[in-house]
Amino acid sequence: MPWGLKRFHESGQTHFVTFSCYRRRPSFAEPLANCTFESALERVRRSFGLRVYGYVVMPEHVHLLIGEPSRATLAEALKSLKQGVSRRLIGDDEYFWEKRYYDFNIRDYEQFVEKLRYIHRNPVKRGLCERAEDREWSSFRRYATGHEGRVEIESECAARKSERATGRLCPAAQLPHSSQQKA
Repeated sequence: MPWGLKRFHESGQTHFVTFSCYRRRPSFAEPLANCTFESALERVRRSFGLRVYGYVVMPEHVHLLIGEPSRATLAEALKSLKQGVSRRLIGDDEYFWEKRYYDFNIRDYEQFVEKLRYIHRNPVKRGLCERAEDREWSSFRRYATGHEGRVEIESECAARKSERATGRLCPAAQLPHSSQQKA
């Protein structure tokens, strides 16, 4: 690990994680590769008890907004994710991913919203699509429309669906919106 870089895992915080394809190759330029990544992310989500709040697959890198897994460490879950994808997509190349990943601990609601917006706006900023909802390999549609994608996203829509499925409804979440403040 480089000097001065510390990872704060097992802190109970949400993590903004970015990892890149080897030498920034556009390994996710094709739809099949993107679907492979999403399938692997969903497998890791289920296997490790990982909470996925947001993600986007870009041609040469991936952004995730995730909680710490309930079974194993974050590093082990990310290792499994990267290995699962590379085994399916590496082809004749020697490497698929860069060895390291960027990890930023989310400390408050404002940072959470900032990183989630960054993730969803990234394809638009890069010119891959005109609107965030046009990017198929992103969690944006889940937030905007409730559309279920290949990866289960921790959101209010997912919580309500789970509550309906189990026959119980939880009290409304206290969100920092002015509409929920009492006069």
